[in-house]
Amino acid sequence: MALAGISLADWRAQGKGFTFNGHAIRYWTAGAVDAEPLLLLHGFPTASWDWHYLWQPLAQRYRVIACDMLGFGFSAKPRGHAYSLLEQADLQQALLTHLRVEGPVHVLAHDYGDSVAQELLARHHEGRIHLASCVFLNGGLFPETHHPVLMQKLLLSPVGPLLGRLFSRAKLKANLDKVFGANTRASDSEVDAFWTLMAHNQGPAVMHRLIRYMPERREQRERWVTAMQKGGVPLRVIDGAVDPISGAHMVARYRELIANPDTVLLEGIGHYPQTEAPDQVLAHYLAFRQALSPRNVAIG
Repeated sequence: MALAGISLADWRAQGKGFTFNGHAIRYWTAGAVDAEPLLLLHGFPTASWDWHYLWQPLAQRYRVIACDMLGFGFSAKPRGHAYSLLEQADLQQALLTHLRVEGPVHVLAHDYGDSVAQELLARHHEGRIHLASCVFLNGGLFPETHHPVLMQKLLLSPVGPLLGRLFSRAKLKANLDKVFGANTRASDSEVDAFWTLMAHNQGPAVMHRLIRYMPERREQRERWVTAMQKGGVPLRVIDGAVDPISGAHMVARYRELIANPDTVLLEGIGHYPQTEAPDQVLAHYLAFRQALSPRNVAIG
């Protein structure tokens, strides 16, 4: 059965706000306050509305938490800011503190959010946060397997500031069409919503600053990969196989580097599995969580 999504207007109306380092951040929560917390981390260049198909089904079981990260969606997009994945991890921890979330936190991440999740995983091993599990959707877990589209490369170049200002809905659609599955491309209404999120607060003007996450991933590679290799936190990858950025080739590298890898490939699905095949993502995520239940852990 197809999952019912949430319109962007309704999603926006449900948002709440708090201040992080002087910047206005929009966030969302749902589910019982005493349920296990599940932190959802969105990707570039969109926002936490990416999770709207999964939001209510997950909220029936967990306390779901998500925010539009600094520079994204309905949150502040300061000009001239030195955006950093490490700062975005600080933001996630500040949000959890704001919500008085204590104890272990589960994480479900996508794309840019995968890198933030990797930083949180490294901090877990440093005793700075307690993660209960982490599931990655398509993202650049390893710089050597990340194949950015031309637009991403150009945003990093000297023409990046101009390119960002000239970015449009048409260009967004063209780029999304390249990374979605051939049979699961974003609808016109979805593209409209994605563009609304990007264009809010003159977002295209900071895209060339946000894209600096790509070299930051290279700088942090050893620390982040080591964190994934240490064990102790259950991990799973649920990946759209035909994604040209971080599809089956990324999963192959994950299987080489991570002991006892838990991976799921979604055939025919591209870079946005949570919107292209939300029912499949939900099923594989819930199966992962079910396997973590104490009653399913073998004794002896």
